[in-house]
Amino acid sequence: MDEEQLNKLRARLNEVHRWPSKYMFKFVMPNDEERVTKLKLIFGESAEFKTRLSSNGNYISVTVYEIMLSADHIFERYTIAGTIPGIISL
Repeated sequence: MDEEQLNKLRARLNEVHRWPSKYMFKFVMPNDEERVTKLKLIFGESAEFKTRLSSNGNYISVTVYEIMLSADHIFERYTIAGTIPGIISL
C-alpha cells in the first residue's frame, strides 16, 4: 500500500472511530499451530480471539478484537502479522 492509500485509510479510520476503540482484525492462514501462536503473540493479553477451521481443516480464520489507541496502531499490527508466512489479512 502506498503512502497516499495509507493516508486515505488513516483518515477514514479516524472518521469512523473514536480512539481508543475496539477494532476487529481478520486473518486467514494455513492451519498450523506455530503460525497461530505467532499471531497471538502480536496482540496484547486483553485481545479476544475467535477461530474457525475451513471445511477441510487446511486453513484457519482468526478474528481478533483488541482496543486500539489509533489508526497507526492498527497498521502496526497488520504490518507485523504480514511477516507470518501464508497469512492473508482481510
